[in-house]
Amino acid sequence: MNRRTLLLSTAALAAGTSMAHPPVAVAASTRSGRQVSATDGAHLFHREFGEGPRTLLFASSWALDSRMWDYQVAHFAALGYRCVTWDRRGHGRSEIAAGGYDLDTLADDLGAVIEQLDLRDVILVGHSMGAAECLRYMARSGGERVRKVAFIAPVAPFVLRTAGNPYGAPLAVYESVWAQFANDFPGWAYDNQAAFFTELTSRPLQEVLTRQLLETPVPVAIATHKALVTTDLRADLPRIQHPVLILHGDRDASAPLAITGLRLAAGIPHAELKVYAGAPHGIWITHLAQVNSDLEAFIRA
Repeated sequence: MNRRTLLLSTAALAAGTSMAHPPVAVAASTRSGRQVSATDGAHLFHREFGEGPRTLLFASSWALDSRMWDYQVAHFAALGYRCVTWDRRGHGRSEIAAGGYDLDTLADDLGAVIEQLDLRDVILVGHSMGAAECLRYMARSGGERVRKVAFIAPVAPFVLRTAGNPYGAPLAVYESVWAQFANDFPGWAYDNQAAFFTELTSRPLQEVLTRQLLETPVPVAIATHKALVTTDLRADLPRIQHPVLILHGDRDASAPLAITGLRLAAGIPHAELKVYAGAPHGIWITHLAQVNSDLEAFIRA
């Protein structure tokens, strides 16, 4: 793996939540667009679209918010599913909290959304960092309210190379990326934009998603990125006893298949891995029809 790939392999990293605290009551209302309260009181914005007996809950990528799932939401709502998305703390319309950007706290935020909206028998769908949040949530909570989990281009289980982990990139590589964030976040984003998509992805669509990423405050982007890079989720894998689908591209520079998707599939007891030839990290949008079809088959199985 060359240095450019290692640098790009950080594009999907970040998150944090802690399930050590009991859920609190809904703040205001559980209607779409209203706030849910995290365990530390931070307000989390959520959206709902569609109605049906089964609920899909979508967890977003690093530095992106609930709008990234618009095309999945449109597809599955039309099929009769209730689709719920939320903005991670510090992202989109959720509160920019002073702290809580560790992966345990972010997983707790996911738990707060599930419990305060009283979601049951839910299908979790997480992309990139969102997949890591779902993984940590499932391992810590047992997933009693969850039916199945889909990981799309997951950045997990551990992407920091250490003495006990030969996979991923060394800390110095990530420190270089964090310095780029701190000095010129837009420059870094546009330098890495092409590798996130394919040549067939329209320029306007690329621009929309890149601008959405840049709406995330730099301190939040750095804090969440550091959290995901340095959090070891390997011990969480055997705790996942639910059916799991992993969708991953073999041209994913942000989360190289060999150090992420393949390792998850090997470590989770009931996981199915589907590899998309030529797919990059933005697989949920570059291979939209195929992703939606595979998710639909998984949900209905």
